[in-house]
Amino acid sequence: MLITGAGGEVGSVSRVMVQMLLAQGRRVRAFVRREDERAHALRQAGAEVVVGDLLNIAHVTAALKGCRRVYFSMSLSPYYTDAVTLMAAAARAQGGMEVFVNISEYEQSYMTFEKMTAPDEERRAWLGGLVTDWSPQQRAHWISEQVLDWSGLPIVNVQATIFVENPILSMLALKPLRQGELRLPFGLQRVAPIAGHDVAELCVKILVDPAPHVSKSYALTGPELKDMHGFAEDYGAALGRHVAYVAEDVETWNATYVDRYLADNPHAAEHLKTLTRLVAGGRYDVVSDELATLLGRRPKDLRWALQNNRRVQRLKAD
Repeated sequence: MLITGAGGEVGSVSRVMVQMLLAQGRRVRAFVRREDERAHALRQAGAEVVVGDLLNIAHVTAALKGCRRVYFSMSLSPYYTDAVTLMAAAARAQGGMEVFVNISEYEQSYMTFEKMTAPDEERRAWLGGLVTDWSPQQRAHWISEQVLDWSGLPIVNVQATIFVENPILSMLALKPLRQGELRLPFGLQRVAPIAGHDVAELCVKILVDPAPHVSKSYALTGPELKDMHGFAEDYGAALGRHVAYVAEDVETWNATYVDRYLADNPHAAEHLKTLTRLVAGGRYDVVSDELATLLGRRPKDLRWALQNNRRVQRLKAD
């Protein structure tokens, strides 16, 4: 099995998948971008580690050699669609693929062709009045799903809602939390964030037994819709202190947090800003039981995910 993005950060889905598969006695090849301590830890755990560039077809082909089951993940990138297409091309050339699990985004479940091509006013109203277009990353995911569909490969799209580990809810929220404030631009909107651990567990299940899942797309949420006051209670419980929700204007928050902290990564910044507008516009006020059905148990809730989040726990220890 080939797991890409194994050195990634957000959600740590790939890394957790490697750990879960190794615990089951599976042979795992982990694709990482650079040789560092994370690659060393994967190797020490028992994975075969391949260092390479997902935008280099020779690297991709070599990493895939002999693997018939693939989990594809990549950090936010202007070249995301290129990387997906190269992996699909390598998989087609090798042949004999049993499953290609593509981690995607919840937006893809409602980014239909009809909605994508709707008149501006209709699209704007449908999105909550705050977004006139998709971020380049969301567009890349949409194109990637089209490419994979055309590829003829045995595809499974895992379309996950916002992760608890997303920078919006972790890295960017940390500084105000030191003063006991959860500052987010979501008004009274509700969200059901998903724990990276659950996504990892589901993707492992698909890789181990792919037949029931091939050619399906799963739109997944966490188990419970909460407004930001409920979020604040869970942050407080995870940190062992009182936390109060402070609502902020969307564009002010984006300028203060996203633009400032991601000034050197405009592609990622644009994606996160679009995501905050979508959440503030009510596009994530949805919960489903599909993840529970697939896992055979209730998914991990927000409080559990925060209590097991390394960034949050480091803040608690400060």
